[in-house]
Amino acid sequence: MVKILIILLTGTVAGFLNTVAAGGTLIAIPILIFLGLPSAVANGTNRIALILESIVGVTNFKRKGYFDSKFGLILGIPAVIGSIIGARIAIELPDHVFNKIFALIMILVIGFIVWDSKRKVKESKDIITKKQKIISGILFFFVGIYGGVIQAGIGFIIILALTVTTDFSLTKINSLKVFVVAMYIIPSLLVFVVNGKVEWLLGLTLALGNGIGAYIGSNFAVNKGDKYIKVILIIAVAIMAVKLIIS
Repeated sequence: MVKILIILLTGTVAGFLNTVAAGGTLIAIPILIFLGLPSAVANGTNRIALILESIVGVTNFKRKGYFDSKFGLILGIPAVIGSIIGARIAIELPDHVFNKIFALIMILVIGFIVWDSKRKVKESKDIITKKQKIISGILFFFVGIYGGVIQAGIGFIIILALTVTTDFSLTKINSLKVFVVAMYIIPSLLVFVVNGKVEWLLGLTLALGNGIGAYIGSNFAVNKGDKYIKVILIIAVAIMAVKLIIS
């Protein structure tokens, strides 16, 4: 019962962070590993939660008018292809290799959070050129590969990629982020399911928490409290990265 409550709380925090900014997976997967799941199973189990979280987030963003479905598909389709390739790589990684790679990524993400803490996007422009669409589509194939392998910190990568290739507002970027994750996470989860790398009870519990967190997060002002969220995330990620490195 205690384990279930921990997972539910973890999911709520992760869902909120993933929707408002990114980085929830950096908390969810380490907690699953520390509760006894092999890294590949923790990786697969977390994807159940991400599906529900993404659906809730996209629905809320769409209702508020911050969603571009056509451009979302341009990003999502290549990401799906890349994620299948990435997931096949992920299930073959030994636990100790995954943990070390994951810890390194966590440290790199801390660097990104610090560097990005004062970032301001340009004035929102809904118009996007054909060239920008092509570049974004190619870029998101590689985003999908990364998401299929690790998933952790993918939100930061998507935010950075869309900041570079578009002039969209952070709110619109976040709406596209959760949509792309929703698209590629389903086929990548199937790869884990087929290979028996999912713990369903914990995954569904985490999903419930993520859904609650995503609902709260998508109703939260995008930049309100952002500074404090990032400080807490940096501390939590740093502690977990150290534990994974020495484990």
